[in-house]
Amino acid sequence: MSTRQERDSLTSWTIPLAYVLATLAVGMVVPRMEHYLFPGWVSTMSTAAAMSICSAIASGMIALTGIVFSLAFVMVQFSAIAYSPRLVLWLARDPVMSHALGVFSATFLYALMLLAWVDRGAMGKVPLISGWIVFFLLLASMGMFIALIERIGALRITRMLAFISDQGRAAIDELYPATEPSVVGFETTEMQRSEADRILTHVGRPQVIQAIDVATLMKLAKESKSMIEVTAAVGDTVLEMTPLLRVCGVSQGLDEQVLKSAIAIGEERTFEQDPKYAIRLVVDIAIKALSPAINDPTTAVQALDQIEDLLLILGRRRLEVGRYNDEHGMLRLLIHFPTWEDFLRLALDEIRFCGANSVQVMRRMKALIKNLLTVLPTERHAALRHWERRLQDTIRRTFTDAEEIQDASVPDRQGLGIGGENGPGTH
Repeated sequence: MSTRQERDSLTSWTIPLAYVLATLAVGMVVPRMEHYLFPGWVSTMSTAAAMSICSAIASGMIALTGIVFSLAFVMVQFSAIAYSPRLVLWLARDPVMSHALGVFSATFLYALMLLAWVDRGAMGKVPLISGWIVFFLLLASMGMFIALIERIGALRITRMLAFISDQGRAAIDELYPATEPSVVGFETTEMQRSEADRILTHVGRPQVIQAIDVATLMKLAKESKSMIEVTAAVGDTVLEMTPLLRVCGVSQGLDEQVLKSAIAIGEERTFEQDPKYAIRLVVDIAIKALSPAINDPTTAVQALDQIEDLLLILGRRRLEVGRYNDEHGMLRLLIHFPTWEDFLRLALDEIRFCGANSVQVMRRMKALIKNLLTVLPTERHAALRHWERRLQDTIRRTFTDAEEIQDASVPDRQGLGIGGENGPGTH
């Protein structure tokens, strides 16, 4: 099973390679066709001017490529330090970077190859079509340069938070049905109580569960008339001998390699099937902004804006999706997904702890919980009330002055904007 990250990783180096191979093919064919089949198709430009232009384009393009990508990767690294180191590869895999490298390389290579056909055989001719190809490649390079500048601008904190949240929303849409929430838990069946007929474990160095192929596991379970439990959740790091699957009630043979191939394992977590990873990254940005070295509570408030949106979406979805039954109602596959309480703990706990001294952060978190209580179904309220009490307890422990406690307890969507329903002072 290939994950979206593996496909993106493959694309990141195949795109420039495709540009280079296509340029070599065109550079070998088109100038020869012009020289031998269409000798009359020549440019009015002098050979000296053509050679100078091609030399300048080739030398300038390779220098531009080195400078631009050095600056781009420095910016990416700087942003990773400022936000989260787990964002480096996601930024480096941007398709604009791959296409820019491909266009720059193509322009450099074709300019060099055209030089070999200018004044070929001392005939004083400049190939017409190849000259226009170099011109259009130069224009494309300028366009990609502008696109790269725009992409570097995307490293602003608001754009970065929006990018991460978009990935989280996509994962939520993929995993969870857009239906009313349910709070029913897993029921223990006789098949689950029985001892597993087979336990598959991880072999090798530590890696991360990136995705689970539900369709394949369901097919195997139905064909073998067994029940499969995935014991490692998406996002877990598995070590040597860590159990991956439990197979119960096997009546037919199961291919161990096929079973293991249904679980995608890689070097790092991905957004695919893992909305917690998006929340994790947004929380990382928030708590880093709240560190004493940076002390930027406004960034934490911006992060809470995105966290609230993700929680609003999750709170209206049916999160209990880990039980998969066959057409006869028999449980065939059991996968452990995070609960509503797990999402709340991840989204709120560390920011509550690290931002306890910030009135701005406390007020924004109060507004977040208040809005969730207003909008989400009552099934979600018990956990939200728990975090509302924990937040208020944190405020009382942190602030000793009664007025400060009152100020920090006011729900305020801007942190320090307009608090409460009727203005400042209400709570």
